[in-house]
Amino acid sequence: MSLPNYFASLGRYHVWATHKLLDAHLKGLSDADWHRDCGLFFRSVHRTVNHLLVADNIWYARFAEGRSPRIPLDTELHAERAALCEALGAAVTRWSPWLATLAPERCDGELVYTRNNGEEVRIPFAPALGHVFNHATHHRGQLTAALTAMVQPGPEIDWVYLLQQEAKQ
Repeated sequence: MSLPNYFASLGRYHVWATHKLLDAHLKGLSDADWHRDCGLFFRSVHRTVNHLLVADNIWYARFAEGRSPRIPLDTELHAERAALCEALGAAVTRWSPWLATLAPERCDGELVYTRNNGEEVRIPFAPALGHVFNHATHHRGQLTAALTAMVQPGPEIDWVYLLQQEAKQ
């Protein structure tokens, strides 16, 4: 499999897992559980979902638009749950059309961007792109753990389930 095809699969997974987590599990939490300090890096479900949106916006701007937005990683983009879930659900869908334009030779290059502190960063393109999806998986895992701790059903969002679903089609 070529790297662009691999990343296209990761992009589909990013959408599938995010929507499954949001729609089937997070939207139904009580307000108290949504805002409760669960011991996550960003403390609550609300703040972790906000971070997912902030990070997705930053990385998409870096890769697809060649911009380096400077925004703190704990910025609250939406205080209201429905708006936040809608925004994250829309944000993750941007990747697939952009990934469809990814040339194989681009994967051998580097990504150059500026961090919040003004430092220029130059890193290998393909691993950096992989980080985008790995980062989201990391935080979706934290959210799943928080659901389990709240005695809520955790979603089955391993990538292999999507691959099995796609293989049947």
